[in-house]
Amino acid sequence: MSVTETFLIALLIIFAVPYGLWRALGGRNALPLVVVQIIGGIVLGPGALGAVFPDYYATIFRPEVISALNGIAWWGVMLFVWLAGLELDLSEAWRQRRETGITSGLALVVPLVLGSLAALVLVQRPGWVGPGGAAWQTVLGLGMSCAVTALPILLMFLSNLDLMRHPLGQRILRYASLDDIAIWVVLALILMDVQQLSLQLGFALFFALLAEPMRRLIPRLRENDRWAAGLIWMVGCGLFADRAGLHYMVGAFLAGAVLDGKWFGHDRMAAFRDMLLLALMPIFFLSTGLRTAWDMGGASVFAAGLLLLVVSVAGKLLGVHLAGRILGWPKGEAAVIGWMLQTKALIMIIFANILLDKAIITSASFTALLLMAVGSTLLTMPIVERKLRRLGKS
Repeated sequence: MSVTETFLIALLIIFAVPYGLWRALGGRNALPLVVVQIIGGIVLGPGALGAVFPDYYATIFRPEVISALNGIAWWGVMLFVWLAGLELDLSEAWRQRRETGITSGLALVVPLVLGSLAALVLVQRPGWVGPGGAAWQTVLGLGMSCAVTALPILLMFLSNLDLMRHPLGQRILRYASLDDIAIWVVLALILMDVQQLSLQLGFALFFALLAEPMRRLIPRLRENDRWAAGLIWMVGCGLFADRAGLHYMVGAFLAGAVLDGKWFGHDRMAAFRDMLLLALMPIFFLSTGLRTAWDMGGASVFAAGLLLLVVSVAGKLLGVHLAGRILGWPKGEAAVIGWMLQTKALIMIIFANILLDKAIITSASFTALLLMAVGSTLLTMPIVERKLRRLGKS
């Protein structure tokens, strides 16, 4: 078969298998499509189906096809991260800064500390620290992975629960927005390289000088032109961030975060996000699945994933519970907010991909984080729906 035919067969597998399985399981009433797509990426990768049927894997996912898929995956995830930055709304967070600051701070710091302690246990054994990173970078990276909240998936969950415009839903989004910024700040610190410090300072200067002119320019354009200008700005920031050693996704997120989502239309942004999840992100999930590894043995990787899942969920729930006690929330609200904020899904997978790209973590660490993200996201909806019924909000 030609490369084009093989590429199209790979796309057919990537889109048809997870979607068909999702529909067979009951669709959105059973579990989110994104979870099935992530699991599908793992199953279709070399560590699962590729190990059982190596001829299939070598025929379909040959190097030329993987290169083409990776290019699409890079573009798709870059758009997704840029959109996540656009969706941040910090104005209300500033107006409610005491409540938002306390909740966001505790919801970030407690799982970060617990996750870092768990990571300290893991790095005592070989196989978890990447060849391009120091132990402290791996520990901080794994710890921050436990503190991540997946803002774009949170938006989807809130919409499914009819909480998007509810005061409780708006509070959850405020808390997640501040944590989302902190995640990327910590990532920039992890990636900071003394040898490339001049380049990274140069990127910071470039970004600071151009951000305000872009904020002045884009609102004056027509809506379609705003999208075109925003995409050009995103690619430029991604290019310079990657050249500075910070990774192109850091630049893409910052490019969206300094712009105002209302300039692009919230309904159009929601439609754009849905289209990305449907048309491009499954390819990213597959490319992520191709990077999973079980070299250390499945039991060790699963045990690490379970450990990280336990500390991430417990840390988020404990942090939000402490915030609820300080702020005097009604009984039951802290549990709902904590379970929603512990959703990992895409942002944590993107975060872990960057750590793997920079060789700060190993493929085994990456696989454990991927398992943790899947488990975290699977738990969210059924538990939150049950708790909302008890609160009378569903």
